[in-house]
Amino acid sequence: MENFLGEIRLAGFGFPPKGWALCTGQLLPINQNQALFSIVGTAYGGNGVTTFALPNLQTRVPLGMGTAPYALGQTGGEAVHALTTPEIPAHSHVLTASTGAATALGPANNLLAAPAAGNVYGAGTDVSLSPESVSFAGSGQGHENMPPYLVINYMIALVGIFPQRS
Repeated sequence: MENFLGEIRLAGFGFPPKGWALCTGQLLPINQNQALFSIVGTAYGGNGVTTFALPNLQTRVPLGMGTAPYALGQTGGEAVHALTTPEIPAHSHVLTASTGAATALGPANNLLAAPAAGNVYGAGTDVSLSPESVSFAGSGQGHENMPPYLVINYMIALVGIFPQRS
């Protein structure tokens, strides 16, 4: 079966065969690729006067066009993401305390314990917690946002049967 012009295929080898190009976002001259330009236009870039771009599928996963609000050639997503406060689900951190005497800066089981010379649970003066007992967690750095993957090549047909609309 002959391929369609503009058809994209996967390949387990590192080069495009004759009549194909890797999908790396490269610009092509319209005057040398008029049939392919008539199919893809500037959906993937180019100025539409002298150049158009092939899709860039390097480090990207294709998303099928359908009823979702995504246009042909639209890109999105990110490989590394730092969560913002609105993205973190509502949650709480429990502070565990004990009336037992504190014997170290970091008591066993990470309990907030009573100072040896007093009782924090009795009526009296308010006391500030030590910075060692309550602190922020996390570094604010981005985390990898990618599922397991396997690197292969995407190629687009530069020649082939011109696809007819049904």
